[in-house]
Amino acid sequence: MTEDQTGPRDSVSGPSQHVPVVIVGAGPVGVTAALLLARRGVRSVVLERHRDVYPLPRAVATDDEVCRILQAAGIHEEFAGLARPARGLRLLDARHRVIAEFLRSPRGHHGFPQTSMFDQPELERLLRTALARRPECELWGGAEVVGVRQEGAEGPVHVTIRQDGSERRLSADFVLGCDGAGSLTREAVGAVWEDLRFEEHWTVIDVRTGLPVRCWEGVDQVCAPHRPATFMRIGENRYRWEFRLRNTEQLDRELLRELVAPWVDISHADDFHVIREAQYTFRARIADRWRRGRVFVLGDAAHLTPPFVGQGLCTGLRDAHNLTWKLARVLQQGADERLLDSYERERKPHARQVIRLAVAAGWAMTGGQDAAAALRRAAVGAACRIPGVTGLANRNLNHPLPTGPLTRRSRLGGTHAPQPWVSADGGRARLDDVLGDSFAVLTAVPLTPSLRAVADGLGARIVHLQETGDDGTLAAWLRAGRADAALLRPDRVVLDVVPAGGGDFTGIAAWAPLLSSMRRPIEQPVSAPLLRSTTR
Repeated sequence: MTEDQTGPRDSVSGPSQHVPVVIVGAGPVGVTAALLLARRGVRSVVLERHRDVYPLPRAVATDDEVCRILQAAGIHEEFAGLARPARGLRLLDARHRVIAEFLRSPRGHHGFPQTSMFDQPELERLLRTALARRPECELWGGAEVVGVRQEGAEGPVHVTIRQDGSERRLSADFVLGCDGAGSLTREAVGAVWEDLRFEEHWTVIDVRTGLPVRCWEGVDQVCAPHRPATFMRIGENRYRWEFRLRNTEQLDRELLRELVAPWVDISHADDFHVIREAQYTFRARIADRWRRGRVFVLGDAAHLTPPFVGQGLCTGLRDAHNLTWKLARVLQQGADERLLDSYERERKPHARQVIRLAVAAGWAMTGGQDAAAALRRAAVGAACRIPGVTGLANRNLNHPLPTGPLTRRSRLGGTHAPQPWVSADGGRARLDDVLGDSFAVLTAVPLTPSLRAVADGLGARIVHLQETGDDGTLAAWLRAGRADAALLRPDRVVLDVVPAGGGDFTGIAAWAPLLSSMRRPIEQPVSAPLLRSTTR
């Protein structure tokens, strides 16, 4: 052992079993990460201290990019069956008059509805069912992680688990901490929270009712300093309200009737069933570091987002999509481990921007509680009436990744390629299903021999636009980006382009060394099966 260790020392004796990736936490982020790794042939064990899905709803909204991530994980069709597209977001004043609307399209850039409502326990069960079908993954329920410790800068990570009254140990090439706001893994990384200056106490009420509820099939944000609120329809007869209550208030039937009166009258009705009523403190925080050695944090372990723009879970799933293909490249194809440095460099600025947007939405709702509150709310209303402002807010959720080795500076660099329907095997398919799980080149021109050699070296699928049979989306996208061809990463972010008029990719010297498969991959023995957990 060396002094470069994180987490408490454990007293477990005997040999530890090795697995390429250990994932701490079986929430949506952890299980999605396992599925994305499995589709690339990487074996993992997911450790979860609870034995079953937490049965009560939490996250309820997702966007089209995250639906695309679920497509990459192989569950988008099942998810579509339980999700409900939403029309967008409205800001209302205290008298429920519309200040501004942020409309969302039924088909966004990524090929899915821009906003969908869902029930988190249903999503988690769907993810776990998919996980059980993958031989590369195991889920160990009732397994509490009590120690995470790494040997040196490049040595294995030892994970100590308490399960069924005894302790056991796994060693891993990499550990992903998807273990929430109270993350032990974040402590192992040595990270501390940076406070982004938003903290409010709210009551969340999930309801099932057959009563007529006045809603517009989108989200209402009531911007009132004394009674800010959020309302949304989640399912056929499922609804959520969120209210900031005063310190002296207790939620009883009479107060509940008063709170929901703008949407539904429950004065003389029994068909109004509260599934859950919970107190939450909405915080805005981001970890100062997301990695130490071979230990990473994702999701709520890395950032906490107020819920006002519906991006808490979305941000975590983006983390998983960004990191897993890079891990697979290192583990399966021997890429340089410096490739993994790009995870925090790319994801942290985007997470910070999403949090700030959520905080801004929170201030728009409450206006603060000082003498300038009314002025701020008036300013928000005026700004939202400026042409283009609401569209800009929508685009900020899909802000390009910062320029770096894996996101070359260009009009398209760091952005996602669109996903139209294309021709495939005599039928129609989504673009990503045709491209597969690796790199891809979308080109409007014949590739030169040198460009083809680069694509072959990456194992990239080459797709000529004239063969896609799409609706012209891809050609228009390349033209707008002043490019003849685009090199897409496995997460469908544009890595590099061939500028209009010909030439080569603009930054091969920067990204080729990181993606090279010349180094021998980390060994992944397959002769001995993983130990099976008693709970799956």
